[in-house]
Amino acid sequence: MDLSLNEEQELLQSSARDFLGANCPTTHVREMEEDSIGYSAALWQEIADLGWAGLMFPEAYGGAGYGFVELCVLMEECGRALLPSPFHSTVLTFGLPILLAGSEAQKQHYLPAIASGAMLGTLALTEPSASFEASGVSVRAEARHGGYVINGTKLFVLNAHTADELLVAVRTSDEGGPENGISLLLVPCNASGVETTALSTIASDRQFEVSFTNVEVGAEALVGELNQAWPILKQTIDHAAIAKCSEMVGIAQVAFDMSVDYAKNRVQFGRPIGTFQAIKHKCADMVIDVDGSRFITLRAAWMLNEGLEAPKEVSMAKAWTSEACRRVCAQAHQIHGGIGFTKEYDLQLYFRRAKNGEVFYGDADLHREVVAQEMGL
Repeated sequence: MDLSLNEEQELLQSSARDFLGANCPTTHVREMEEDSIGYSAALWQEIADLGWAGLMFPEAYGGAGYGFVELCVLMEECGRALLPSPFHSTVLTFGLPILLAGSEAQKQHYLPAIASGAMLGTLALTEPSASFEASGVSVRAEARHGGYVINGTKLFVLNAHTADELLVAVRTSDEGGPENGISLLLVPCNASGVETTALSTIASDRQFEVSFTNVEVGAEALVGELNQAWPILKQTIDHAAIAKCSEMVGIAQVAFDMSVDYAKNRVQFGRPIGTFQAIKHKCADMVIDVDGSRFITLRAAWMLNEGLEAPKEVSMAKAWTSEACRRVCAQAHQIHGGIGFTKEYDLQLYFRRAKNGEVFYGDADLHREVVAQEMGL
């Protein structure tokens, strides 16, 4: 297992960094925090035109045919730039499950549209319990008139305000354990009975409560097999969690770079503060966290890309990176002192997104429990 980047991956990394550096400065990030949509539709179309939205879709569906490791390389650059976009919701949580389990007709319809930037979607999974486990799915879908009728409420649905369609995890049977009886249904966002309510978040991203009141969809809305959707959802969650880890690595890298630069240039008591042992050791701890997070994330990404079973490795990466990124950002605030806590300074942008990533797809405690179970404890 070689975790160094090959020539193509390095080219993707450098081109993404150059593009985002030119098109997504922190001034743009701040503007999008105040924007009602939360991202630039024009920038999103440019990103799709670059092929990023279809990066890991097969060429037969309008994609570039790259693997998951390449996507994680791209996601780290998106994290560095704090890119506000529907990439995560549309590509990873909507497009990926369709690629994994959709019918040929569904793949032909949705994947090329996602890759071209013409369609946006998102996954409606979590509920008031905020659980990313099978037991957290309780929204009901009853079979009726050859289709399904959905009732219930989903929370923390990313970018539901601009999505064309929702992919909704529903419970269609109570037989067996919690992992049985879960299905995936495609629901147009403008369907009768669908209502969205914006939620306030620390990262100023766009998350929504989505309620379903007697929402009717046809039999063709089913993605995958009836009552057998949990394995597909688990694969999706694993991939999305590692992609989120990659974003957090990018966030932590910038917070570290800002801190080292500040420590070299901030003079106190007649010398740069970086010459003091306390600051030196903080920076040493930070680089250990950044590089450790990158390597543990790339290992999990490589295993998923190879189709290997990796529940322990995914949870190890999410547990470690979630807390490591928060530690790096917290140390960065300590090194910067008072200025680091001001809204005018960019460091707070990275800390707030680190905190957001920490809880998405399960916090460190949840994933430590998975690691323990995989060890037989």
